[in-house]
Amino acid sequence: MSEDLYAVIMAGGVGSRLWPRSRLATPKQFLDLLGSRTMLQETVDRIEPLIPLDRVLVVAGEDHAETVRFQVPGLPPENMITEPGPRGTAPCIGLAGVMLQQRDSAATMAVFPADHRIADATGFRKAVAAAAKVAQDGYLVTLGITPDQPHTGYGYIQRGALLAEVQGLPVYRVQRFTEKPDAATAESFLGSGEYYWNGGIFIWRVSAILDEMARLLPQLYGELQSVAGAWDAPDREEKLAAAWERVPRTTIDYGVMEKAARVAVLPVDIGWDDVGNWTSLSGLLEGDAAGNVLRGKGRSLLLDSVDSYVYSSAGRLVTLVGVEGFVVVDTEDALLICPKEYAQAVREVVKGLETEGLQEYL
Repeated sequence: MSEDLYAVIMAGGVGSRLWPRSRLATPKQFLDLLGSRTMLQETVDRIEPLIPLDRVLVVAGEDHAETVRFQVPGLPPENMITEPGPRGTAPCIGLAGVMLQQRDSAATMAVFPADHRIADATGFRKAVAAAAKVAQDGYLVTLGITPDQPHTGYGYIQRGALLAEVQGLPVYRVQRFTEKPDAATAESFLGSGEYYWNGGIFIWRVSAILDEMARLLPQLYGELQSVAGAWDAPDREEKLAAAWERVPRTTIDYGVMEKAARVAVLPVDIGWDDVGNWTSLSGLLEGDAAGNVLRGKGRSLLLDSVDSYVYSSAGRLVTLVGVEGFVVVDTEDALLICPKEYAQAVREVVKGLETEGLQEYL
């Protein structure tokens, strides 16, 4: 693969719907939710056969920089980019972009969230490589996830005309982006065969995305340029912090992708999941004969219980009797119990903790 292809892994976010395991100090991307490796480590493992570690950049908050360095020990120090605070995906991507432009003016940048599951790593790398070729023509390319249900929690991408076929994979112009639809609209999207889930995976030339930011997000672009100019200065951290206070909060989808002219989608079917809540996580793990998933180092005993997820790490026995379709997450200082159909509402618990001033549990 081209030596101008770099990976940028976005390792921010709090994963509030996976509370109480996902906390401010250790959000879900730093947890071993799916196996023995953390989600960040799995993201690095997945891309490294295509993009070696010396061309992998990780963007994270200042509070998590040491965690990133510990979990990715071979990451070059200059490839760790810290942002002073959360401002959305557009500033995060833009900061990595201006740093990369200084390093390699011809760079192509592949952007990945650190907290997604992809079952078909080989197919994923093939799609990224194909998208990188399309990006050389100035397109902003996104991978469109082939939907298997009318999900109302994801944004959708509608394909337009066929642009090309690259390495056997079709690439289309993007007709439009649609935010999370209602159930009826999602059903129509699925039935049309023209729509894909927006998984937040992007590939583009750095010069192309920065040109679009200059056009569509001029305030952000100006602040990023001032940060880039001071990157090697002794007072870099102070200037970055000051600029970050002025950076507008916005996502890359709303700020750029929905308005850019040359946007392409490459459809993929790679076993993608954003692991958004305990129910979706449970569905990705192998259960016992009764469909129960037992995780953690603690002990669990389930009697006449089915289709439930139990995580125990608190050093005490967790037992379920006559329970169906529940999530039980027992940590050292907090216990969550909820029916699977209420898994999305766990983030409301986190909001409640904030409102009640119970920061020690966040």
